[in-house]
Amino acid sequence: MTTVLDRRRFLGAAGAAALAGPSSLAAQSKPPNIVLIYCDDLGYGDLGCYGSGIRTPNLDRMAAEGIRFTHFYSGNPVCSPSRAALLTGRYPTRAGVPRVLNPKDTTGLPDSEVTLAQMLKARGYATMCIGKWHLGHLPQYLPTNRGFDEYFGIPYSNDMDPRVLMHNTEVIENPAVLETLTPRYTQQALRFIENSKDRPFFLYLPHTYPHIPLGASERFRGKSPFGLYGDVIEELDWSTGEILAALKRHGLDNNTLVMFSSDNGPWYQGSPGKLRGRKGMTWEGGQRVPFIARFPGRIPKGRTCAGVASVMDILPTVARLCGASLPPNPLDGIDIWPMLSGQKPELDREALLYFDNVHLQCARWKQWKLHVARHNSAAYSPAPQGGRVNLPLAQPELYDLVQDPDESYDVAPERPEIVKEIRSRIDRLMQGFPEEIRKAWEQTQAKKVPVRPVGSYPVQ
Repeated sequence: MTTVLDRRRFLGAAGAAALAGPSSLAAQSKPPNIVLIYCDDLGYGDLGCYGSGIRTPNLDRMAAEGIRFTHFYSGNPVCSPSRAALLTGRYPTRAGVPRVLNPKDTTGLPDSEVTLAQMLKARGYATMCIGKWHLGHLPQYLPTNRGFDEYFGIPYSNDMDPRVLMHNTEVIENPAVLETLTPRYTQQALRFIENSKDRPFFLYLPHTYPHIPLGASERFRGKSPFGLYGDVIEELDWSTGEILAALKRHGLDNNTLVMFSSDNGPWYQGSPGKLRGRKGMTWEGGQRVPFIARFPGRIPKGRTCAGVASVMDILPTVARLCGASLPPNPLDGIDIWPMLSGQKPELDREALLYFDNVHLQCARWKQWKLHVARHNSAAYSPAPQGGRVNLPLAQPELYDLVQDPDESYDVAPERPEIVKEIRSRIDRLMQGFPEEIRKAWEQTQAKKVPVRPVGSYPVQ
């Protein structure tokens, strides 16, 4: 009850700010605009500036004019949980969205959670969500009830049925035409920027792509040497370029923070770069993603940051920049502005946890990553006899992600003190999670499994 009341109090402040209107901000310097572009299933190695051969000149230029992170993590290796982490600054296992939602679900992001959009609305921001939402499709869970003034997009993944295109809470196209999505999303983004240019705004653009089934407009289809997947990435790059050009055209460039990232690693196509694993896995390739940020005059040009950061850090960082009050729920993200602005190369932070559904599987602390549990089969592969279950590793595996980014060499036997330190941090952190998550962790630990080769799937 306390959390719900705190949220109501927070949203009451939002209403007061909205009534005061943009003129209440005039006495202060205008808060920065926030543009957050979030791709679906884009791999760590899918952009030119991250080593891909796919042509991404606009994103490469955005990185050259800003900062590119090499150790940035989504909140989860699959869709819905990673979006919950992004919009709340909290682990999805804490925010009530531990798994992917589908059109048959009647749940969504709990009302007790305060979103990034609600936080900025309390500061007088205009807000719009364009693209894939995937945090509940019933009216009470849609973006227009979670802090966004307007919504245009598909409420879940484009491989789910029915594939509907919505404006606010109304279906305007069924099925949505895949080939038109990226240009239509871009058109909506440019319209929102035009209409909101005289007040602070937050544009959240969670693209449908490159999640399969893929679709590219006639302008881009067949133009990339990397097949339809390459066509789709090149069109996403074009879209980003159009948004950056619009900001310049309206004189907003120097007062806008633009961020670009992905919700998890690549699925069947796409590249995780030199990282091990893909979507649905807690190996690095499933959860380490591109992150580029650009803010002329505030973020130095041409920087690369190797400090550890997470999508959960966006909310507290934006709160600081925009002078917004933090939500009442305890946050798992931290303010990474010192890294964005080039003041510090890295920040001290608590161990970063990797969950698959309700199951804790890994933790990263400094350059070290400890694997403590794993499913008994790969994601999206046929389940073994008896079903797919989460099991502990009889011998936890430790990887030095600076020296060994593809997690090929277990150094646990040589560094027992690091294993002990991370295990103690896991035990302490897990005490603060909801009962369902703690129980899942206790049940995993209680299972007895034989020793298996390093890096393999455990068996019962």
